[in-house]
Amino acid sequence: MKKLVIKSKGLSDKAIGWLFIAPTIILLLLINVYPLIYAIRMSFTNFYANKLTQVVKNVGLKNYYKILGKEAIWEKMQITAHFMFWTLSLQIIIGLSLALLLNKKFKGNELLTTTIVLPMMLSPAVVGVFWGYLYNPQVGLFTYIVNFFYDFGSFDMLGSGTLAPWAIVIVDTWMWTPFTMLICLAGLRSIPGYLYEAAEVDRASKWQQFVYITLPSVLPFLLLALLFRGIENFKMFDMVMELTGGGPGSMTELTSMNLKREAFEKWKTGYSSAYAVILFVTIFGFGNVYVKVMNKVKDR
Repeated sequence: MKKLVIKSKGLSDKAIGWLFIAPTIILLLLINVYPLIYAIRMSFTNFYANKLTQVVKNVGLKNYYKILGKEAIWEKMQITAHFMFWTLSLQIIIGLSLALLLNKKFKGNELLTTTIVLPMMLSPAVVGVFWGYLYNPQVGLFTYIVNFFYDFGSFDMLGSGTLAPWAIVIVDTWMWTPFTMLICLAGLRSIPGYLYEAAEVDRASKWQQFVYITLPSVLPFLLLALLFRGIENFKMFDMVMELTGGGPGSMTELTSMNLKREAFEKWKTGYSSAYAVILFVTIFGFGNVYVKVMNKVKDR
């Protein structure tokens, strides 16, 4: 008896897969790629967004030369680098320390973990407003703490050119250390228990176990947290804007804030587009190099 074989003339599995993925790809291209290409094109012009009747001229690399030769831009880069260095260093050190603590089993572990994670669930703008009240020189908590040890009177941390950068470092560290802690905690809990058992048999001390087992195992997770937080801190805007507005003077004006002033206060669209492209290339280049280094560390 012959079997009847029916050949399906429908779409293949691969075609169906592309059919489902296509809308997402098109949306990503429209949202991400098109604005980037448009910004690159605008960076070679003298366009001003508030002058709709102007004659737009191609100025070549003039905007790029002007930005890279401007001393004020490099000052903003230094402020951003200072902010990134200290926030990332503190978040890695404190985050790893908290992860080591919470990796141990004790009563109230889950409650403590939930409490520590709460700051990162808040909006950066809300955090900026909240800490602005804490830093208030008249009624803020910091004034009471400082005056408890020494009678300074009103303690205006955000109004001091020396202390204001450290004020935003403290706030960002408070908010995002839980993120680093969670990634480190995931790394610690992925370490096989038999490694520590073997180390104890060999009479390795706790410090030796940390240096030769814990740290190498959790290092890829630390590097991943450093990458994510580095990218986010490089484009930090809303929290600092709410806290200091870039002041006093321009002591806490990050590159993202300076870019906003050029684009939406001075309306130098062509110039600010070149500025944005430079920042994008900077973070993209460092990110690529960092990922290659991270992959080498992971493969060891």
